[in-house]
Amino acid sequence: MRNYASAILVAACLLLVSLPAAGSYGIYVGRQLTADGSVYLGGSGDEVSSHWLEIIPARQHAADATITVGVDATAVLAGELTEIPQVPRTARYITMNYSEYEGFPPPLTNGGLNEHGVAARDIWSDSRPELIALTPNPQRGPNYSDLSRIVMERATSAEEAVMIVGDLINRYGYSSYGGNSHLFADAKEGWVLIEYAGGKGLWIARRLGQDEVFMSYPGYIGEIPIDYQQHPDYHGSDNFVDFAVEQGWFDPDSERPFIADEVYGTSLIRYPRAEMEAELRAAAPITLRKMLNAVRDRRIAKDSTGYGQVAVLRNDVRRELRTLWVAPTGSVTAPFIPWRIGVTSVPPEYGKHRYLTKGESRRFLTEDWQIQEASLFVGRLFKRLMYFTCDRPSKFLPEVTEALTAFEDRMIGEQADLETTTMILYEAGQERLAAQALTRYAHTAAEEALELGAALLASIEARTRVLYGLRSPQTDEMSRLDYQMVSCRQ
Repeated sequence: MRNYASAILVAACLLLVSLPAAGSYGIYVGRQLTADGSVYLGGSGDEVSSHWLEIIPARQHAADATITVGVDATAVLAGELTEIPQVPRTARYITMNYSEYEGFPPPLTNGGLNEHGVAARDIWSDSRPELIALTPNPQRGPNYSDLSRIVMERATSAEEAVMIVGDLINRYGYSSYGGNSHLFADAKEGWVLIEYAGGKGLWIARRLGQDEVFMSYPGYIGEIPIDYQQHPDYHGSDNFVDFAVEQGWFDPDSERPFIADEVYGTSLIRYPRAEMEAELRAAAPITLRKMLNAVRDRRIAKDSTGYGQVAVLRNDVRRELRTLWVAPTGSVTAPFIPWRIGVTSVPPEYGKHRYLTKGESRRFLTEDWQIQEASLFVGRLFKRLMYFTCDRPSKFLPEVTEALTAFEDRMIGEQADLETTTMILYEAGQERLAAQALTRYAHTAAEEALELGAALLASIEARTRVLYGLRSPQTDEMSRLDYQMVSCRQ
């Protein structure tokens, strides 16, 4: 009976932790494959939640400062929150925060871009059922979002990001929802890191080459040398191979290679991962335009994607000019806007609102937040555009894509002049004026994106009413936690 109950628990955990997250994706393109020598890191996270843009300032912390990490008893795999030390200084970074995933404490993040030019993407990666069943109750240690945020606060290179995550897991453990992965990149290279469920501190990381295209969908890592600790292109927990041998999951005397995704995962491969990797290699040299197109690809950008991101990673720019292009919701029908590290504020329309924010349906709005909430929420605007467009994609998607592409192409063409102008100000010691110029540009682009979205929505809504009418739902099922979701693929 105990074995039967354990099997039921494992099956339930797999259903809960696998299906909802499997749409998160990340795309890395090495600098030898790009038109200008930049490294690109793009993608999105899948979360049923509100998403909002934040630019987190650099901060100084007291010597005894701590941060709360982990998950609580309400998480899909229950845990206990703990305190770990904070570092004396944390870096400035840009991120999209969100309020809910598998019961984890908000706000949550999948990474972003920091002032040191380190970019991060967080992507679900599965763990085999036996590992999920081994997960302690309560589990302790930082969760995936804690790790992503700490990397943004501390890492000065992609490899250092790996070492930071590994050291945190080694010291404090890891609170899992069933397995996870990270893509880290800087202007030189990328790294993929996977951490596994089970409470055994299992993690492994591999360097991504300068001539490599890599897409996590979900996260994967491939073959690992048995003596990985002797290879400069790998890092991992000390027990990574030994634990598999102890469990009988790998025979070191066989000729079979150690493929981490088979040994510790389920080797889930989702279309169109291999196809998109091949398409991007064939399209090299990759421009920013091509990278934005890849992240927007309607095979992967849909209702579940909370935003779109592309980090442009270069060494020849001042830290304030490092750029993260962000679409405020699923980029299939939302424009990318360039946000630079030196921007000092986010327009209220792009900040936190109540729409899909965890817990807000149980409370009334405070006076302090009434103007913020009164502003138009960009996420809701472009969600409405998505729903109208994807209801008749053959009719409306081509014109939406054309308009978004033209809008972005204009901004791409403006970036060189913006950099030149602000560099003149920085070199003249006018840091405040330079920051104002960057902020003014970002706010103007954000406002124009809202205007474009409103115009497209009004036009498509009007034509939907006239041509097709507004159809009524035929069931009471408003939403589902699976992949029968709104997309523009049909």
